[in-house]
Amino acid sequence: MIDFKSTPKAYIINNITVSGATYRDPQFISAMTGLVKGDTIMLPSEYISNSIKKMWGQGVFSDIQMLVSPVGDSVNVEVVLKDRPRVYNWNVEGIRKGQKSDLFETLNLKKGRELSDFILNSSKEAIRKYFREKGFYNTEVSYRVENDSTLENVVNVTFVINRNRRVKIGDIVFDGNEAISDRQLRGAMKKTHRKSINFLRGAKLKEKEYETDKENVIDYYNSKGYRNATIISDSIYPISDNRIGIAIKVEEGNKFYYRNVTWTGNDVYDTKQLNDMLGIRRGETYDKKSLYKRLGIGKEDNPEDMSSVNSLYQNNGYLFSKIDPGEEVVGEDSIDINVKIYEGKQAKINEVDVSGNRKVNDNVIRRELYVRPGELYNRSLLMATIRQLNQMGHFDPEKMLPDVQPVENSTELVDIAFPLEEVANDKFEISGGWGSGMFVGSIGVQLNNIAIKNFFKKGAWRPFPQGQGQSLAVRAQSNGSYYKAFSVNFTEPWLGGKKPNSFTLGLFYSNETNAYYAWQSGTKHFRTMGVSVGWGRRLKWPDRNFSLYHELSYQAYNLKDWTSFIVENGTSNIIALKTVFSRNTVDSPIYPRTGSEFSVSLALTPPYSLFQKNIDYSDPNLPDRKRYKWIEYHKWQLKAQWFYPLTNNNKLVFMAKAEMGYLGSYNKNKPSPFEGFDVGGDGMSGYNVYGVDIIGLRGYEDGALTPYSYTTDGRTDYARAYNKYTMEIRYPIILKPNSNIYGLVFAEGGNAFRSWQEFDPFLIKRSVGVGLRIFMPVVGLLGIDWGYGFDRAVGASHRSGSQVHFMIGQQF
Repeated sequence: MIDFKSTPKAYIINNITVSGATYRDPQFISAMTGLVKGDTIMLPSEYISNSIKKMWGQGVFSDIQMLVSPVGDSVNVEVVLKDRPRVYNWNVEGIRKGQKSDLFETLNLKKGRELSDFILNSSKEAIRKYFREKGFYNTEVSYRVENDSTLENVVNVTFVINRNRRVKIGDIVFDGNEAISDRQLRGAMKKTHRKSINFLRGAKLKEKEYETDKENVIDYYNSKGYRNATIISDSIYPISDNRIGIAIKVEEGNKFYYRNVTWTGNDVYDTKQLNDMLGIRRGETYDKKSLYKRLGIGKEDNPEDMSSVNSLYQNNGYLFSKIDPGEEVVGEDSIDINVKIYEGKQAKINEVDVSGNRKVNDNVIRRELYVRPGELYNRSLLMATIRQLNQMGHFDPEKMLPDVQPVENSTELVDIAFPLEEVANDKFEISGGWGSGMFVGSIGVQLNNIAIKNFFKKGAWRPFPQGQGQSLAVRAQSNGSYYKAFSVNFTEPWLGGKKPNSFTLGLFYSNETNAYYAWQSGTKHFRTMGVSVGWGRRLKWPDRNFSLYHELSYQAYNLKDWTSFIVENGTSNIIALKTVFSRNTVDSPIYPRTGSEFSVSLALTPPYSLFQKNIDYSDPNLPDRKRYKWIEYHKWQLKAQWFYPLTNNNKLVFMAKAEMGYLGSYNKNKPSPFEGFDVGGDGMSGYNVYGVDIIGLRGYEDGALTPYSYTTDGRTDYARAYNKYTMEIRYPIILKPNSNIYGLVFAEGGNAFRSWQEFDPFLIKRSVGVGLRIFMPVVGLLGIDWGYGFDRAVGASHRSGSQVHFMIGQQF
């Protein structure tokens, strides 16, 4: 052995051996020591101790020894090791089974890895952090290490967790703020709130959100002109066992104002145009957030905002342009802004790739794209393409993220890729519902991606010919002998395949009798049949979001001894031409976050009474079958809705909607008994034969707001005008391809009127409530709402009060 007190001497390493290492190759360990056979080392010296330190640094051994034996001028080195124990099983105690899988996914602990103090301590801290994010700020974590009973040098580790009471923020206080109040600064914090009566605002402290909210406080100061505002310090202190406080000390600095704005490097657009777009005037309060938003840079850049300077350039192909606002302080309170612009070259689209589509044909997707090879890059067209793909309903909107990449070795070409993830959007319905005092069973199927041209093609039925984006819906309803109905609708979105001109064909038939029980035979009936043909087109003016739709329809209503309706016997015919002018910028059909939808429609029938001079419609004795043989009317409807995200992650969404309708007549003596409005309830009916528009208004019973007009013999007429206003705040619970669930709170108001003369847009029946929506691809959108009506229904002596509503489908 070497005497480490003797004078150092040079030795040649003769051999290196390794013992005690079970899981690693000896040659690898030998290399880990840093000692090489044949090398000369000085002993005694720090060579051996440094080698041991190097191996300890690997963290894989629980004991390391190096035995050095001299043989003449040579030395043999034996490395004696003891492996750290391996973990056979990781476990936790003190939490629910459902939380374990989520926690282990966060910790990423694997079986068979070495156990070390670092792993134990870092895991303890990760567990504390995991529960801190959930509001358990005083979580205690310990661990238990037990030898495995069957395997040598193998252990089982159990983390013992005591979450203690959930801790919420009791107060947030600021120090050093004079110009901005505590209330305003607390309002600038988007996610970190103190406990209050507002149950929609959580009071848990989440560290990542807290750090972001401190930046939001500074952003708020910047927006008020305090350019140099900073947070000097912040601390968290206990208030009680379940309350903590946050103290933030700020330094505001001086308030600044804009002086001069200059531009450098702008050749494509002149300074006046850029100044007008920026909208900054000399003497205005300095606002960094608004400045960056108008320029479209940093975290304020919104790809959907077409009013920024960045969008102006990118919509004209300048994808690689850069905007850098330089700031120069002048005096104590003034700022000069010099915006430096690097315009670069216009970028052209090289290739457009579509991937992930297995059921929808490439050509069906590509015809919806507004970005095409060879054209200049245009951000607005890219955003329009994303909206259009979302509106198709075949792909997951949460993963609709186009990839824009410059072509290698090119300064002018970019490739655009659309990685898509298909979702099932066909619907199959087997259901039962209660409507108008009876149970009605329904069966239906809606296929949204069929290919009619392949119906007779061998091998195309898997399970049906698909790929062309055509839609076919077939539905049947019945409760037995009393009521039967059947409908079929087909839509081709690109008639001819070259232009986005849609073609729609619809057929329906229903029959209602007085046979209330299966053993009865009907002696009275109300039969309805109809056919409609529609043609729509997308418009380029005023912009590409507008569309125009025309529909020609024929309906026949045949009644026999139907005493509860205006027409008791005979056949009424309706030939109508309907036109719908609309604009749609909604980003997604299932859970919209941004955009708006507007439509105005007009349906006209021929004015038969103007040509039938031989019929006196003012004659009260004119038979109904003659008066109503050919129905005439003009019907107007206006609908608008708007979506706006209330949070930065676009999850909490505000929706506002307004609509109105009016059914008019050419001849006051020949009003239409059909196409009126029935207002109130959930907007659904177990069956529908009357040609009546059912307008839902939550918080009231079905039809409760309709001022029915009754003739002397008891027959009914519906409302001729209505209005409705809705506001909702929505928040998603689950947003996944196979299911979308979101909750909502709403305020609603509306009313129905006998005539246009009675119509008053401010005379409304009000309600508030909460609801839940569940979207599943197979059955579509389902919902339940609880509403409270504050006003009296027609003919009622007390307010409507509490009502529960169910809904199927999505209305606009």
